[in-house]
Amino acid sequence: MAVESVFDRLEPLLPRVSKPVQYVGGELNSSVKAWEDATVRWCLMYPDAYEVGLPNQGVQILYEVLNEQADVLAERTYAVWPDLEELMREHGIPQFTVDAHRPVGAFDVLGVSFATELGYTNLLSALDLAGIPLHAVDRTDDHPIVLAGGHAAFNPEPIADFLDAAVLGDGEEAVLEITEAIRRWKGEGCPGGRDELLMRLAESGGVYVPKFYDVSYGADGAITDVVPRCERAPHRVFKRTTMELDDWPYPKQPLVPLAESVHERMSVEIFRGCTRGCRFCQAGMITRPVRERSIEGIGEMVQRGLENTGFEEVGLLSLSSADHSEIAEITKGLADRYEGTNTGLSLPSTRVDAFNIDLANELSRNGRRSGLTFAPEGGSERIRRVINKMVSEEDLIRTVSAAFANGWRQVKLYFMCGLPTEEDSDVLQIAEMAKEVIRAGRAASGRKDIRCTISIGGFVPKPHTPFQWASQTDPETIDDRLRKLREAINTDRSLGRNIGMRYHDGKPSLVEGLLSRGDRRLGRVIERVWREGGRFDGWNEHFSYERWVDCAEAELAEFGVDLAWFTTRERTENEVLPWDHLDSGLDKEWLWADWQDALDAREQDDCRWTPCFDCGVCPTMGTDIEVGPTGRKLLPISPVGQGSPVQNPAFTQG
Repeated sequence: MAVESVFDRLEPLLPRVSKPVQYVGGELNSSVKAWEDATVRWCLMYPDAYEVGLPNQGVQILYEVLNEQADVLAERTYAVWPDLEELMREHGIPQFTVDAHRPVGAFDVLGVSFATELGYTNLLSALDLAGIPLHAVDRTDDHPIVLAGGHAAFNPEPIADFLDAAVLGDGEEAVLEITEAIRRWKGEGCPGGRDELLMRLAESGGVYVPKFYDVSYGADGAITDVVPRCERAPHRVFKRTTMELDDWPYPKQPLVPLAESVHERMSVEIFRGCTRGCRFCQAGMITRPVRERSIEGIGEMVQRGLENTGFEEVGLLSLSSADHSEIAEITKGLADRYEGTNTGLSLPSTRVDAFNIDLANELSRNGRRSGLTFAPEGGSERIRRVINKMVSEEDLIRTVSAAFANGWRQVKLYFMCGLPTEEDSDVLQIAEMAKEVIRAGRAASGRKDIRCTISIGGFVPKPHTPFQWASQTDPETIDDRLRKLREAINTDRSLGRNIGMRYHDGKPSLVEGLLSRGDRRLGRVIERVWREGGRFDGWNEHFSYERWVDCAEAELAEFGVDLAWFTTRERTENEVLPWDHLDSGLDKEWLWADWQDALDAREQDDCRWTPCFDCGVCPTMGTDIEVGPTGRKLLPISPVGQGSPVQNPAFTQG
């Protein structure tokens, strides 16, 4: 039977809330399918505001992959702001999708993509508004399967109480397999209820169902074991890795937001994974191996996306986009193709050692010449060896000098504070680096209006990285170092006035650290924070450090652990970590050896260009590195909207 839209009840409330357009749906390329025609129905959630969630590539990809299936329906929901939440509770309106405004509780699956742990309280708001019991053990066959994915799902233990299941890694094939399992289970008459469905998902080896695992703790508070409760549940759950990205050219029809969003552009993921080996970077570690999209695949996605959206900027996305083996050919080919169309190209922050002026000129040829962004991450050469981010100050100065000489006027540099083994002097060297950038820029350009902005975030140790054993620096130390850094910048006003400094205090980072390396005992903390008003913890204006500290103290005391135990304590080699039964492919012994190398400030090579150093991913996952060059080039095509890649062959063997 059909499920009714709640829009008639919602619409009168919208004039009373901020940014009401974010709740109305109807975006270009969105999809609304008939409820009764679908066998399996997904609701996809990004647990943050619409403006942050809509551009998310992962959700857009799954939305399209699922809706391409004839008997599958997928809609989207986002976290609602507190002003609308209050009105929804007052008027009895449930959490709804923005596509057809259907109640989230009516779907078969609520798939939640977590890019950061600070979205956990928003999940609880959505569940409660949807009428879905917060705790998985209280749900019946009438409730959706609550399924987590995204990078934060690589340690879902802190929210295990609230999840039915989690998927590690890439989602394209996983959601189709889960859909098929639900389709088959429904076709058989739903034997065994939701427990049987969850068991079928669990025994596949690629879906983690927390309720099928028991966790035991020792007298010291550490985990002693995580074991399956039943024979059908595997001892280890493996991440999913999508190979041959050209076979998955999504999103083909990117969503165009009605309301302002954080990224007003059409994005194409040019490769997935990274083997640079930055020891702090969870994304690089858990997405191995590197899998490049071919130059022709990228060209087709850009052309189709521009035709279907009308965007004027194309973001070439990956964890290190300038490392694509054919990035020069890609950028030149796209710049040639769209010359005169006001279609600009952009890359995320670029490694200094992968940057060159030719690349920058191609990126800015058809668009505006904005500032350049680099991420040295550490202020001193020693700390950069510790984190395996080997960018010398000489390389940076040489690069920015060339950029300033070629007409650029500003550069942004990203750093972290609170890195393992860090001392005050490592952070203070950021000031000297920034001043040298200004000096070099003035010398190269002959101008005084050179700008350098340094942006600094607090370091958070993450699971499945060599720093998963590290102690996290306390907020007071981070804030003190940042205060000293600002003073150091201002010691020379002639240079300091051209240096901007943006930073986040250390308190949100400590809470993120609590959640990133926590275990199931944190579920009570998260729930208490939410019940006491915690929402949108990734937003400074909503985040309350005191609330997290107070709730952690109240809920963890009976377990003999506290906030510091989860954050500022260094782990030992043989400690059972909460995520050890969740396999990212990385060998734990290799990660430990890399942690020891970090403490000795020893570098690790990039295995794309050197022999394998046995991190474990390729043999464990049955995968391999997929990189070019292909030797192909992009050729011009007809202007956007005239012709197509089929009518205008766009590629040739170089």
